[in-house]
Amino acid sequence: MPHTKPSLAVDLALITVADGELKCLMMKRADADKVGGEWALPGGYVRVDEEIDNTVQRVLNEKVGLKSAYLEQLFTYGALDRDPRERVVSVTHFALMPSSDLFQAVLKSESLQLASVQTNWDGETGGVATAISDDGNTFSLAFDHAEILGDVVKRLRGKLDYTNIALELLPEFFTLRQAQEVYEAILGRGLTKPAFRRKLLDRKTIKATGRREEASAFRPAELYTRL
Repeated sequence: MPHTKPSLAVDLALITVADGELKCLMMKRADADKVGGEWALPGGYVRVDEEIDNTVQRVLNEKVGLKSAYLEQLFTYGALDRDPRERVVSVTHFALMPSSDLFQAVLKSESLQLASVQTNWDGETGGVATAISDDGNTFSLAFDHAEILGDVVKRLRGKLDYTNIALELLPEFFTLRQAQEVYEAILGRGLTKPAFRRKLLDRKTIKATGRREEASAFRPAELYTRL
């Protein structure tokens, strides 16, 4: 009996922090009735003559309009029923970037929208995540993308203590207040300011610039940058 080969694809979770919330870029699907949801992560099929990393870059360029981002492979998803149209295995990645980059992408495309990512579980328990619009409505997600979003949050939370991955979500120059907002958005809980700042500075992965922010609702704070 001949074997039918599954299709290979990539899905890309583009993550940022804005307004104190963890957010992800979603793409509207024209075939919602066929894929089980109106919204999905940007993705695409891997071409026969294409490396997986090149497919990820192509999706980032062609579907999102961005040239570069911090990229990391997440998992390979291959449940038999994850795509109702056909057998598809997805090598999923996530991308981290400052919010200004994704705001620009949304402005340029009517099919893209930022969603707040929320979980009903603490720490690294794991589980699905929910994508919420600015007006409080829940996005109907296609495929297994609610599970993928949950896994992204779990991965980010797990890496906070031993990497500087959260700094990828900040602009080139940032305040300690902005850094704390990023960590709190990932963790889904508040942090004590003195303890957080001491821990971050003790890592010696950021340095003060000697400059201060120009416009702020707070007292102008010192700007830092990554080493």
